[in-house]
Amino acid sequence: MRFEGVIRCWNDERGFGFIEPTLGGQEVFVHMKAFARGAARPTAGQRVSFEVELGPQGKKRACKVQPVRPARLRARGPQHSAVRYGGATLFAIPAFLVVYVAVGVLWRPPAWLAWGYLAASVATFAAYGRDKSSAQRSGWRISESKLHALSLAGGWPGALLAQQLLRHKSAKAEFRAVFWRTVVVNVAAFLVLSSPIGRRLWAVL
Repeated sequence: MRFEGVIRCWNDERGFGFIEPTLGGQEVFVHMKAFARGAARPTAGQRVSFEVELGPQGKKRACKVQPVRPARLRARGPQHSAVRYGGATLFAIPAFLVVYVAVGVLWRPPAWLAWGYLAASVATFAAYGRDKSSAQRSGWRISESKLHALSLAGGWPGALLAQQLLRHKSAKAEFRAVFWRTVVVNVAAFLVLSSPIGRRLWAVL
């Protein structure tokens, strides 16, 4: 069975990289030997089709890798609009700042909330960076559930910046769908906890 994906990172000196499947799931290791003899050197961001096999240590790796022709890319263009126009999602951050200022004027939420968002965002951005670096070195990865937990805890602005600036976890539709749910839940929780009802709840606790 063949799959399609994007080469998210490629170490040309060592001749290997990782493919991020279009349908989601864990990135797949790919070695230069998986390409046809005489094929052009792969590059990060290149779309490819591939099959999956088990390596000597029982880990999945790509095989029979082929570049996806431009004609196929044009036919599937709408499917990848989230990647191409992903930068537009960064407008969620200034939109939230407007909401935060409005809530601050109306309800005066605790000052530590602002610092909490900042700290969580920095930690989340660092986690994305570490995960991408580990993927490039075939090292220990941070699970997607942990990345989502950081976003849910208020680090989603940092996650958004990492997805666009580091180009990590920005093309997986399944991952981004869960990510945006964590954003909605976090913002809703922020509104509830900052409201008079939430402040009374804090007083009780």
